[in-house]
Amino acid sequence: MPIDPYVMLLLGTVGLAALLPADGTSADVVSGASTAAIAFLFFLYGVRLSTREALDGLKHWRLHITVLACTFVVFPVFGIAARGLEPVLLTQPLYQGLLFLTLVPSTIQSSIAFTSIARGNVPAAICAGSFSSLVGIVVTPLLAAGLLGGDAVGFSTDSVVKIVFQLLVPFVAGQLLRRWVGGFVTRHKRILGPVDRGSILLVVYTAFSEGMNQGIWHQVSPVRLVGLLGVEAVLLAVMLVLTWYGGKALGFGREDRIAIQFAGSKKSLASGLPMASVLFGSHASLAVLPLMLFHQMQLMVCAVIAKRRARDPEPAAGAPDGSAAAHPVQGQPQDRVLR
Repeated sequence: MPIDPYVMLLLGTVGLAALLPADGTSADVVSGASTAAIAFLFFLYGVRLSTREALDGLKHWRLHITVLACTFVVFPVFGIAARGLEPVLLTQPLYQGLLFLTLVPSTIQSSIAFTSIARGNVPAAICAGSFSSLVGIVVTPLLAAGLLGGDAVGFSTDSVVKIVFQLLVPFVAGQLLRRWVGGFVTRHKRILGPVDRGSILLVVYTAFSEGMNQGIWHQVSPVRLVGLLGVEAVLLAVMLVLTWYGGKALGFGREDRIAIQFAGSKKSLASGLPMASVLFGSHASLAVLPLMLFHQMQLMVCAVIAKRRARDPEPAAGAPDGSAAAHPVQGQPQDRVLR
């Protein structure tokens, strides 16, 4: 079971914020830098998303609608149902973080990687993850406004306006300028990759510094954290089962079901952290804690599932559970992890 090195960096950043939180003037500087980093991060997202690939991916619309429904309908329904666990198992801030977790878009990179390892429909996973991230920029704040607006401390519908200017506008700008700067970003992706991750680390440090300054960590106990982990384990297990057998019930072949399972059961840390910072402000630290834990859990579990799927026998051409005949684009080699 892999431990994501980046998650370790995130935990280290949380520890740094606990020991040396930014306050006073330094907090203002860090907050301003975090705001700029988030805007630049979503500008890069816009530059990297190929409009042509997205349009080509629409041809497999049934699969993409299925993934979007899992991400933005089924997940939130379970999040709402978890309200019954408050306050016996989860405190209000932890429940709000859990509910926010169910609202964020799916991942891109890990969905592609695990789909490739399991010999699934990689092109579909690429498009499904991209669509989910694109839709999430609009849908996640709207869902948060409707489901969290009246209860979340520090959250308001004004945050939706904030997220439009801080996330959506830079994303659209990246799409519009992609023609001129897309080549540069592609050529220097190894340099810009650490910029992506560094931006998110800055967001985490800012959020947890504000949390330390407000003393909100006194609201969390080890028993509550264990309870949160248990709830998230059940949530992940249910979504993995639903996406796999639900895909079969909808008539999808093996390769498509793999893409649906890995794209439809995941939540994006890269998108969720910046959104939480904008939506929750100074209360973002507890709001992102469930997402950080779920992220590591989904990587560990899906890595095991992907390796087992890779050992499945090849379906015969035209077999009911094979999809190569139905979707010729899936016949390309998929034995390497796409990054």
